[in-house]
Amino acid sequence: MPLANCTTPANGNEREQVIPLLDKVKLKTLKRGRPRKRIKVLAADKGYDSKQKRADLRKRGIRPQIPKRVWKTKKNRGRPIKISVPRFQQERCFAWYQRKYRRLVVRWERQKVYFDAFIDLATIHIWN
Repeated sequence: MPLANCTTPANGNEREQVIPLLDKVKLKTLKRGRPRKRIKVLAADKGYDSKQKRADLRKRGIRPQIPKRVWKTKKNRGRPIKISVPRFQQERCFAWYQRKYRRLVVRWERQKVYFDAFIDLATIHIWN
């Protein structure tokens, strides 16, 4: 389930958008009071592997589940990272967008505000 969304230019850096996107997350709980804003574990792929991102996530109290980038000359040391969320579950949201919301696959709108509104509506529709 998508917890938050944001759009960036095609030539933008995705890794720079992780922390601002985490600031938008609000988790639904069945308890009264303010919604939780912090997730416990973040699962990502190798593209997000950097010491700075891991340190930023740990500073926020989030345990990163990011596999290390593999170099051909290095051997794997230590216990391998067990990813609790398989990749197909992470990518399922994009498949829903492509199947149910064909208009969101390619951005035809000239203004970003309209495209963001359509993405918000699709996210709300998927949540309910």
